[in-house]
Amino acid sequence: MAVEASVIIPTYKRSELLSRCLYGAINQSMDCSRYEIIVVTDGPDKESVETVNAIGKQFNFCPCVHCVSLSDKRGPAAARNAGWKLAKGELIIFTDDDCIPLFYWIENFVKEYKQSNKTEIAFTGKIKVPILNKPTDHAKNTALLEKAEFVTANCACSKKALEKIGGFDEDFTMAWREDSALEFDLFEENIPIRKVNEAIIIHPVRSAPWGSSIKEQKKSMFNPLLYKKHPVLYQQKIHNRPPWYYYGIIFLCISTLTAAASKNETIMRFSFIGCIGLVTWFTYKRLMGASLKLSHVFEMFVTSLIIPFLSVFWTMYGAIRFKTFFL
Repeated sequence: MAVEASVIIPTYKRSELLSRCLYGAINQSMDCSRYEIIVVTDGPDKESVETVNAIGKQFNFCPCVHCVSLSDKRGPAAARNAGWKLAKGELIIFTDDDCIPLFYWIENFVKEYKQSNKTEIAFTGKIKVPILNKPTDHAKNTALLEKAEFVTANCACSKKALEKIGGFDEDFTMAWREDSALEFDLFEENIPIRKVNEAIIIHPVRSAPWGSSIKEQKKSMFNPLLYKKHPVLYQQKIHNRPPWYYYGIIFLCISTLTAAASKNETIMRFSFIGCIGLVTWFTYKRLMGASLKLSHVFEMFVTSLIIPFLSVFWTMYGAIRFKTFFL
């Protein structure tokens, strides 16, 4: 029986998450001879290769499970491109190694593809993120995936559509905005994107170290790149720039330090109060509906002071690097 669909999973040194994802992708309602799974490691990754081979043998390689590795680390966009270019299926289905596909996931994508009678088409599935009633800030941010229009954690494209747009834009070297770039490329080539609510994956919230939101700010450097490549669609669908209060916190903090250095107590006092006020407001904003444990509240306050500086820095860095005006 011919392979109808190919599942592409990029990964890098997260074998425990990959195992969970693979078991979900293998335990499907669709006949295992009708689809294949291609895992692509973003650089040399012996442990992931061994994990894929062991799980493949466990299920007698039905579905057919491959693992290939990029020669160096170039990001998930490059890994996905390497995967779909090797694929045998007409329909290419994407997910991430930290996701768990449900039983009818592949079958529902294939069913919609066949019913569409289109050779150039894309689909977006449904994502469910289980969170507590009072989640952490990290969990709240992960849960935003449920409302996303198009994300590579759960989407599918015909191979013809990917060939037409050239696949993923490998200028996006981190897991950020590469899915929006793909979506915008599809829009601009008038390739339809259809919602398939029955194609469901679960995206559990991974544990995050203290202050993980600080590290996340580096991703802001790719917002200017997406804006440069797709200015109209970026304005319409994202329009994500550092908010005014980021600049307010930065200005007031610098003003406080400058006034302290020049021994201007009046300006120092007002600047300090204003800075703490904005940081407190930002903290309150992030804590709405979230966990109010003391350690979490403290983390939110400290990171709310640091985030504006890093967000603006990485945004400006991206604007300079990619030669576009974006503030």
